[in-house]
Amino acid sequence: MFLGPAGLEMSLHSTAPAGSPAWASTQPSLLVVDDEEPVLHLIEKIAHKAGFQVMTCSSGSEALRLLARKPADLAMVDLRMPDVNGLDLLRDIRRAVPGCEVILMTGHAGVDSAVEAIKRGAREYLTKPFDFVRLGKALADVRTELARRAQVVALEGAVARELEFCGMLGRSPAMQEVFSLIQRLAPHAKSVLLNGETGTGKELAARAFHKTGPRRARPFLTINCSAVVDTLFESELFGHVRGAFTGAVDSKPGLFEAAAGGTLFLDEIGGLPLPVQAKLLRTLEFGEVQRVGSLETSHVDVIIIAATNRDLRADVSAGRFRGDLFYRLNVVELTLPPLRERREDVPYLTAAFMGECAKRLHKPIVSMTPGAERLLLNAPWGGNVRELRNVVERACILADGSVLTEREIEASLGPAAHPLRSGSYGSSPALQDVEREHIVDVLRRVNGNRMAAAKVLGISRRALYRRLDRHHIADLS
Repeated sequence: MFLGPAGLEMSLHSTAPAGSPAWASTQPSLLVVDDEEPVLHLIEKIAHKAGFQVMTCSSGSEALRLLARKPADLAMVDLRMPDVNGLDLLRDIRRAVPGCEVILMTGHAGVDSAVEAIKRGAREYLTKPFDFVRLGKALADVRTELARRAQVVALEGAVARELEFCGMLGRSPAMQEVFSLIQRLAPHAKSVLLNGETGTGKELAARAFHKTGPRRARPFLTINCSAVVDTLFESELFGHVRGAFTGAVDSKPGLFEAAAGGTLFLDEIGGLPLPVQAKLLRTLEFGEVQRVGSLETSHVDVIIIAATNRDLRADVSAGRFRGDLFYRLNVVELTLPPLRERREDVPYLTAAFMGECAKRLHKPIVSMTPGAERLLLNAPWGGNVRELRNVVERACILADGSVLTEREIEASLGPAAHPLRSGSYGSSPALQDVEREHIVDVLRRVNGNRMAAAKVLGISRRALYRRLDRHHIADLS
């Protein structure tokens, strides 16, 4: 929908936050850089109505001089100008004024340039002639975000309610950057590679990409590549026809066909067998799938999000993963930080998990002692957010009153409650004992059902069997 400036004014009023407090009334500043005078005048008029102080210029060098004198909250930059490439100016602006948001504008739109712009730090990518509704929303969103930043500083006690993003929670700069990248990349990315240790929330990030992208109403399907029997991978991903192999009594579509128009999440992509990697690469390159046992191909349009806790570059060097597939998946790469690198998020995550558990267990738990908080803040968190959730849940089960104490947290953490006594986090015998105790406890809770235990632990059955062998854990059923 394309509106003139008069129609845009109504749109801006409708998207402005209602009942804004005094701290939200500060006028943000906008720098517009374009070598076309009509564009400068149009955006200046629109931005004034959106509540911005506006500066305009027609060259990259002049833009940097203006920013040196007065840093802006937002810059709108033309992609193609006589003296500079908009992507280079984007880089220079981000270096000169790290807090300045940048929106790129172009009359020559393309998916590659959009993805590249966002990878370099652009907030938005607008095409000419402008969709005025989208332009108005972009300006209103920046104003709202700037007001929200001020609110976080002024109203520290209300921060927790502002932190959730598509099921993920994080106040730390690392997680806020993750949320921002997902929001900016989701409308454009066709393939994404998520890196991160076990328990950092890679599936939640994948779902966030789907929910904030243009296909949110279409299917989101997932497969754990390390949990499928090697001989069934092709059938699971690409489907099969009747009689293709023993037991194939009916034709069956694979996950690519089932996810058509939506998103397919390939968890633990490093566990994909090499023969299937070759077929997956062809599907990604040509958008075609061929069912097992069939000579026919069919077209599929699917966004691929892959995740791994392994070093795929090392796997490529060792010949365990195809280099061409790695680079095809790695168009957009996002790394989820481990919990030990964002400890400031522990109190907010703990509060959220404690509230969920108290409600589910019908217990009146509302707080925890300072000593319990210190134990959680100082724990090594080798299992990341998933481990924190399990610890809080176990503590809530153990709790008798309305307050979680050091006693419940220490019992839930085990030897990890005193990490300084255990030496190195990664290889200490104490942490090995903690892992063994935790696996045994989970197996007992599920009556020895290994499939259920693997699901609770958040690992594949194959990974569970390796741990059972390593810890010499016998059948507990």
